[in-house]
Amino acid sequence: MTSSIIEHLDIDSYTVPTPGPEADGTLQWDSTTAVVVHAHAGDRTGVGWTYSSPAAACVITEHLATVVVGRESADVTDAWQAMHRACRNLGTRGLVMQAISAVDIALWDLKAQLCELPLVEMFGQTRAAAPIYGSGGFTNLDDDELGRQVAEWQRLGCTAMKIKIGQSWGGDVGRDLQRVNRLRELVGNDIDLMVDANGAYTQGQARRVGAALDDLGVVWFEEPVSSDDVAGLDELRHALRCDVTAGEYVADLYDARRLITVLDCLQLDATRCGGYSGWLAGANLAGAHNLQVSAHCAPALHAPVATAIPNLRHIEYFVDHARLEPLLFEGVPEPADGQLRPQGSQPGHGMTLAGGADRYRHA
Repeated sequence: MTSSIIEHLDIDSYTVPTPGPEADGTLQWDSTTAVVVHAHAGDRTGVGWTYSSPAAACVITEHLATVVVGRESADVTDAWQAMHRACRNLGTRGLVMQAISAVDIALWDLKAQLCELPLVEMFGQTRAAAPIYGSGGFTNLDDDELGRQVAEWQRLGCTAMKIKIGQSWGGDVGRDLQRVNRLRELVGNDIDLMVDANGAYTQGQARRVGAALDDLGVVWFEEPVSSDDVAGLDELRHALRCDVTAGEYVADLYDARRLITVLDCLQLDATRCGGYSGWLAGANLAGAHNLQVSAHCAPALHAPVATAIPNLRHIEYFVDHARLEPLLFEGVPEPADGQLRPQGSQPGHGMTLAGGADRYRHA
């Protein structure tokens, strides 16, 4: 690869409204914001993004750009370490790590372009495509709205589907179980049922709900309690037959290490855990413990990196991001037969900002 210096970063925020209010077990929202980074070197531009707050753009502008610009584009790991050090006094998790993630993804895309390699070749592939599962099923959806989401997942060939549960919005646990039964009625017996409580339950509630989920044949119980409750996750993992999972808020290897021994599958989100660099490090750590990894949300971004690891379970095909990504970006991979195949015909991950994205851009 010809040496090339990172010349500048462009940072913008885009907010896309949801079709209507959406809710899970602990939160309600009506839009999704993507903070997008363009990293420039010579005549090449790398693109990365995170799903976060516009405040993440300020972190990049004020604290990250100055330590990245001027570095060799090949030295992505060095740039990651420099960003992490620069934010020591701010705290390096949450919003800050989301900002680091967006820059890291852009730098990997830039490096692959300068090497004239598709990103999947640079990472190396263990599979040509990654399985996806349908994800959405918000707690405020009625049966008809849930049915429309399920029909779309069936069209895409998903063999597993996940809905939100959590009594905070539904009013009682009985409604959560009714919705799981409704999902089973919609999909039949050949689809794996998955649920996500987003930490809505107490440990006792999660144990009782989990026992009922076991009877219903549910295979995946995500964040039955807060992901900060490591002891609670550990107890539930030993008490329930369904897989107990968490990890979407993992920011670094210390977070991952705390969770790996108490889960049946570790979730990692490249837009939150340090970009592609952090995601691969977390996946390797999980692999050292014979644990599978599931890519959380951001399906288009995860396609190249998810196909690089042998211990992948699947990618979450989250309805909000699956709708947003084609609105903001061109070159987004499209699922087929329940699989997502990253592009392998042009340098980088192959995605660029769409011409119509400006309508969602913050002034």
